[in-house]
Amino acid sequence: MPEKKISLYLGADHGGLPLKNHIKAKLAEMPSFTVEDFGTHSADSTDYPDYAEKVARKVAESGGLGILVCGSGTGMAITANKVAGIRAAVAWDVTSARLSKEHNNVNILCLGARLIGPDVAWEAALAWLNAEFQGGRHETRVNKISELEKGKKSS
Repeated sequence: MPEKKISLYLGADHGGLPLKNHIKAKLAEMPSFTVEDFGTHSADSTDYPDYAEKVARKVAESGGLGILVCGSGTGMAITANKVAGIRAAVAWDVTSARLSKEHNNVNILCLGARLIGPDVAWEAALAWLNAEFQGGRHETRVNKISELEKGKKSS
């Protein structure tokens, strides 16, 4: 686990609520993280973009990390990626989660509660949290993404 305390922001719609709560409970056992939960806190139907936006804006502003959960993870990723400075990716296993950080420097992990179970989701989240951005050729590519985000041609 990382040595310094890392700020981690969570969000989910109603479909992702149980998985978000599972991950939140596991994170509570880890002193290296401060966790802020942006909701939802109810099983009532809700709109995933509301939570994705809140978490993405907080991650962009703070430099922390985020985990978003909905049915597939895709809606959360699409929404979060609309916020400048965010690189959100859907992961469905340990390898996809780890590589999203190592190769793409993803700062928001998106999970699909209908696609993976709680144990795999937790293992994926842990792999992502422990992974380090590798830089090098990957940094060149991430920089090109940042240039596109600024409305500039990257090459």
